[in-house]
Amino acid sequence: MKKTAVLFATGFEEVEALTVVDLLRRGKIGCDMISLEDQDRVTGSHGIGIYMDAKFSETDFSRYDGVILPGGMPGTRNLAADSRVLALLRSFAGEGKLTAAICAAPTVLAKAGLLAGKKAVCYPGMEDQLTGAKVSYDPVAVDGTVITSRGLGTAIPFGLSIVQYFTGGERAEALSASVVYGK
Repeated sequence: MKKTAVLFATGFEEVEALTVVDLLRRGKIGCDMISLEDQDRVTGSHGIGIYMDAKFSETDFSRYDGVILPGGMPGTRNLAADSRVLALLRSFAGEGKLTAAICAAPTVLAKAGLLAGKKAVCYPGMEDQLTGAKVSYDPVAVDGTVITSRGLGTAIPFGLSIVQYFTGGERAEALSASVVYGK
């Protein structure tokens, strides 16, 4: 079974993060919620506290096939300010593993130097921070091992794109139908 890590920093966007976690788990892809601040509970940008599966400093990231960043403020700034996150993203990219981000968080991928020459999207108005990217305005952009998405309203297609990346279109289509997406 493929396994992913979703990094939660204080101020994450709750719907973006939990929609992806939910869809991955429904799609039979392992998905751990990892606390960046090494707390058992992380609070999102709208005051909702979520209990984590693991703490960043205690996690063996070699067990994961992908890392996913939710957006939200100040969550995205907290992710971008953490050198461990940038090093982890570079390591995953170097190993050909998935790096994915939604909303403002694709700017963290850019800061890590992962978007040069890649098609990418982000929250409207932040496109100038996608250094080196081929900016798109699609809901989701998939370019090799990089998946990006624009915001809360694109969380379902973002999650389904990650499921498709790991399992193929058939499972993603079945999952889309089971959650009555786009019907």
